[in-house]
Amino acid sequence: SKSKSTIVCWAMGLTQHRNSVAIIQEIANLLLLGGHIGRPGAGVCPVRGHSNVQGDRTVGINHNPSAQFLSDLHNSTGIAPPTKPGVDSVRAVKSMRGGTAKVFLSMGGNFVSAMSDTKATASALSNCSITAQVSTKPNRSHLVTGRTALILPCLGRSEKDHTSMGEQFVSVENSMGIVHSSRGSSKPASRLLRSEPSIVSGIAGALDTRIGRSGIAWQDLAEDYDKVRDMIEASIPGFEGYNERVRLDGGFYLPNPPRDSRTFPTESGYANFRVHDLSGASAGPGRYLMMTIRSHDQYNTTIYGLDDRYRGINKGRRVVLMNQSDMDENDWSEGDMVDLTSHFEGTELHAREWYIVPYDIPKGNIATYFPEANVLVPLDSVAEGSNTPTSKSVVVTIRATD
Repeated sequence: SKSKSTIVCWAMGLTQHRNSVAIIQEIANLLLLGGHIGRPGAGVCPVRGHSNVQGDRTVGINHNPSAQFLSDLHNSTGIAPPTKPGVDSVRAVKSMRGGTAKVFLSMGGNFVSAMSDTKATASALSNCSITAQVSTKPNRSHLVTGRTALILPCLGRSEKDHTSMGEQFVSVENSMGIVHSSRGSSKPASRLLRSEPSIVSGIAGALDTRIGRSGIAWQDLAEDYDKVRDMIEASIPGFEGYNERVRLDGGFYLPNPPRDSRTFPTESGYANFRVHDLSGASAGPGRYLMMTIRSHDQYNTTIYGLDDRYRGINKGRRVVLMNQSDMDENDWSEGDMVDLTSHFEGTELHAREWYIVPYDIPKGNIATYFPEANVLVPLDSVAEGSNTPTSKSVVVTIRATD
């Protein structure tokens, strides 16, 4: 209460619960009460794992873009984008499984391993007419495919990107709203590799010949990324002088009204408080609340080693981190093998043969590694308001392996 400048940071430990949106809005309430929004050295700080996850949304990679964005895109490019909302990852799985979505195109990532309910996700992908993966390296999703499958190898961001117009660079936006350039320095693994902008431009150009000319010179965009940035500048507020400012050391900040002028782009013109009834999560008698976590030797679904120096675990990942009191109550010892079953609205998901490891974790809670435990995360168990899988609060039962 005496702090003059407070920053609250969070990551998936808050975003992957049923009431995640309400929790984060309460954090904003707390900061507003202390005057910590729009004050130097204060504010909200959502921590994200990918370097450009914030930037994706800024430039319109969004399943439900605003009407203003769609109008500006149409006016600046001549493209008439669809106005019907698309689907997020959970609804995408349901659409593929139900047959209403037949083509899956992945720009990087490892969808089948990253998503909740691994078996449902795999079944959904297998139901597609075509699955296409733009990838820097092999992953599990390359083996779980539709009736036709494509793997389109691409340059990594660490590799040099040369076109007929010279060496190119891409731009990214970090979690603090700073846009900066990113230029590879390594020799490409193959001279045949194409960049993601080149691949996307090629797909767009091929589609353009089938559905009507848009008037966009797609090949020019693939050769000169400055022209892509010119189109972004023409379509999205805050990117004035994009190509000049992105070349500055450290890049540039995008507009942020609370920070820049302590104004709020709301209907009232004021900061709005949200009021929620918050209740603690409890698994119930004989059950546990499971969270999925990452190890030290891991970046998202990429596992570099079987050791976790964060937690002193070596040579294995199929483990259940458990409170010693819970172990004692069930007469379990370190190294005992157990089976896990998750429960959600009458649906059960099973995963066999996990090793128990005692750990300093609250009683009634357990932790397992992502993505191995995704098979236990129900597809329909999502956060209210964001539809994010509830990977940090999955109700499970545990029994000794037969």
